[in-house]
Amino acid sequence: MSSAAVTAPLTVDRNEPAEAELNYLNASHGVKSWLLTQDHKRIAWLYLMGVTFFFIIGGLLAFMLRLELLTPQPDMMSLDTFNKVFTMHGVVMVFFVLIPAIPAVIGNFILPLMLGARDLAFPRINLLSWYCFLVAGLLLLGTVAAGGVDTGWTFTAPLSTRFVNTNVISAGLAAFVAGFSSIFTGLNFIVTVHRMRAPGLTWFRLPLFVWSHYAASIIMVLGTPVVAIAIVLVALERLVGIGIFDPAIGGDPLLFQHLFWFYSHPAVYVMLLPSMAVISEIIACFTRKRIFGYTAVAFSSVAIAVFGFLVWEHHMFIMGVSQYSALVFSLLTMLVAVPSAIKTFNWLATLYKGSITFSAPLVYALCFLGLFVIGGCTGVFLGSLGMDVHLTETYFVVAHFHFVMVGSVIMGYLGGLHFWWPKMTGRMYSEPLAKVAAIIIFIGFFFTFGPLFIVGYLGMPRRYGMYPPEWQVLNVFSTAGASVMGMGYLLTLCYLCWSLKYGKKASANPWGAYGLEWTVPSPPPVENFKEIPIVVHEAYDYEYAPQPDHDLVG
Repeated sequence: MSSAAVTAPLTVDRNEPAEAELNYLNASHGVKSWLLTQDHKRIAWLYLMGVTFFFIIGGLLAFMLRLELLTPQPDMMSLDTFNKVFTMHGVVMVFFVLIPAIPAVIGNFILPLMLGARDLAFPRINLLSWYCFLVAGLLLLGTVAAGGVDTGWTFTAPLSTRFVNTNVISAGLAAFVAGFSSIFTGLNFIVTVHRMRAPGLTWFRLPLFVWSHYAASIIMVLGTPVVAIAIVLVALERLVGIGIFDPAIGGDPLLFQHLFWFYSHPAVYVMLLPSMAVISEIIACFTRKRIFGYTAVAFSSVAIAVFGFLVWEHHMFIMGVSQYSALVFSLLTMLVAVPSAIKTFNWLATLYKGSITFSAPLVYALCFLGLFVIGGCTGVFLGSLGMDVHLTETYFVVAHFHFVMVGSVIMGYLGGLHFWWPKMTGRMYSEPLAKVAAIIIFIGFFFTFGPLFIVGYLGMPRRYGMYPPEWQVLNVFSTAGASVMGMGYLLTLCYLCWSLKYGKKASANPWGAYGLEWTVPSPPPVENFKEIPIVVHEAYDYEYAPQPDHDLVG
C-alpha cells in the first residue's frame, strides 16, 4: 500500500480513466454480459431502469385516479375499475418503486464505494435480488393484463380471501417475490458493512449514508418474512379454505392486520431511512461542514429501526383492539417521532452558518425537509387516539402518507440521483433545469396533497370514486397540482436522459465532496479501487476535501 493512501486518502485523480475497458459502462456491451453481471454498479443500473419503468406506470395510474376525482360522479371509469386502479397504483408504488428506489439503485451503486470495497459481499445474491425484482414485476404486469385486483394494496382479509373474485393470488405472489429481493439486498448490505470496510474506516468514521442503510437493512431482513407469511396464508385460505383470517370459518381478521402492519409500518422506514441517508450526504457536502451531532444522527437511525417494530397497532385503533394496548401504542407512536426530530434539527443546525452552495441536490434536500416536516407533524394527529378515530378512513391519511412516503422519499431519491449522477455516468446535467424541475415538483406535490388534508378533516372517505359536490373545488386543486407535478417529473427524465450523451464530462469530484466514492474516476472502473484505501480522517472532514469545480456547480 502506498504511503500516499495513508497520508492523503482523499486525494483524487480528476481525469477520465486512461483505458476505456476499465469503465464499467464501456466494457462488454452485450446483453448477456448485463444479464449475468455481478458488478454492483451494473446491477444498480438494471434496478434504475426497472424502478423508472414502474414509477411511470404508478404515476399514470395515479393521474387516472386524479382525473376521475376531478368531478363528484364516476365519469371516466366505473367504481369497480376505480378500485382496481387505486389497488394497482398502491402495489406498484410501494413494492416496486418506494421500497427499492434508494437502496437498490443508489445504495447498490454507492455503498461499496463508500466503504472502500470492490463490490458487495455476495455479488451473485445481488444479481439474484434483481431477478426476483424482475420476476415479481412480470407477475404484477400479468395481474394487470388478467384484469387486476381490487382489494387495496393492503390485501385486507377476509376481503382478499373470500369476498372478491379478482387476481389476489398473482398480485400477492408478486409482492411475495419482491420481498425476497428486499431480503437479499438487506442481507448483502449488512454483511458488506461488517466485513468489507476499508482499513481505518471504523464505525464512527462511517458516512451517515451507511448507518441509515444498515438500519434499513435490519428491517428488511427481520420484517419482510412476516408479511411474506401473511401473503402465503391469504393464498392458502383462498385456495384451500383453511380458517385463518375469515371469521365465518373460524379465522381472525385481526390476525392478518397484526401480521401485515408488523412489517408494513417498519417498511415505512425501509423507504424513509435511505432517503434520510441521502439528505445527510447532500447537506454535509453543500454546507462543507461535518453533520452537527454526527453520533446522535447515527444512533437515531438505529432508534428509528427499533421503534419502527413497536408501533404497528396505531393502524388498527378503530378495528376493535384493546383500549389499553391502543394507549400504549399511541405513546410509542409519539416516541418514534423523537429520533426523526433529532435528524431534522441536526440538519438545520448543519445548515446554520454553513458555506452553502445552492446546487440542484441541495434544492431537493430542502424540498425534502419541507415535505417531511409536514408529513411528520400530521402523523402526530393520527397517533392520537381521539383524532385517529375521526381521521383514519379519510383523505387526511392519504395526504399524510403521501407527504411522508412519496414526497419525502421521492425528493430524497431524486436528490441522491442528482448528487451521484456525475459519479454514475461521468456526465453533468443542466443545473438550471434541475433546479426548476425540483421547484415544479415541490409546488405540484404541495397542491396535489395539501388540499386532501382539508377534505379529509371534513370527512371525505378515502378509496371512493365519488364524493359530495361541496368538495369538488379542493379536488380540482389536487388534480391541477398532479398535472404540474407530472410535468416536473417529465422534465427531470428528459434532461437526465439528454445528459447521458450530451452532458459535460464530469471530473472525479465535481462537488468537492468528502468520501471514498469521490476518489475514483467518474464513472468508476470495474474494480472500483486499484488498491484498497486506508482511512485516517473522520467522516465529513471537509478540511481535507478538494474544492468544487465552480464551472460545474451553479
